[in-house]
Amino acid sequence: MVYSLVSDFGAIAISRAVALSCERVLQETAKRGLIDHKLQRKLVHTSFGLAFMLCWPLFSNDRWASFFAVLVPGVYMFRILVTELGIYKDEAIVKSLSRFGDYRVLLMGSLYYAATITFASIIYWRTSPVSIAAICNLCAGDGMADIVGRRFGGKKLPYNKNKSYAGSIAMASAGFLASIGYMWYFSLFGYMEGGWSKVIGFLVVSVISAVVESHPISTDLDDNLTVPLTSILVGSTVF
Repeated sequence: MVYSLVSDFGAIAISRAVALSCERVLQETAKRGLIDHKLQRKLVHTSFGLAFMLCWPLFSNDRWASFFAVLVPGVYMFRILVTELGIYKDEAIVKSLSRFGDYRVLLMGSLYYAATITFASIIYWRTSPVSIAAICNLCAGDGMADIVGRRFGGKKLPYNKNKSYAGSIAMASAGFLASIGYMWYFSLFGYMEGGWSKVIGFLVVSVISAVVESHPISTDLDDNLTVPLTSILVGSTVF
């Protein structure tokens, strides 16, 4: 028990350091104007959840380990909330997360994002492909959809002129490939077994999530909500 606590607190410290390092690097690029702000924001979106998930094997096998793990995105959620409420002014986090540096944009999308990672960690954790699908499609998939769509999205979808074929294909591909990568990563530690059935399941989840993200309803409700919900619902059916 004592060893598990020490291990989990150490894992929290390392996970937080990894997340903070990613955040600081990207914040510095925003401050210095080294890359386009929209691209920088999406890199934050893509990197945080994936980097955090890489740290999951650091936590113990104790049944409470996932609750310790969610302290990392929990701190992230708290910072967003106090910033949105005006309790604490954090211009760096606003600039790195919001589309136009607007406090009002932070709460909805960013809290959905952090809540997804928290929920996937507590409910599904590292033994379930559902957690992998939810986080990978939200982070890698949705992140690449915007990045590729802005650069190569000349051909728009007939049912949504704000979305492109290139962006949707990039989302399905990135979410799928990231899911496969994490499936094999966790299988190395014995948390799950890889196999073609899971590969096909991840493909189904990523394709359907990309279709939902491309639909106008995701713009109205926020794709940080619709994408993980779709991944969880479909994943719970196919896995």
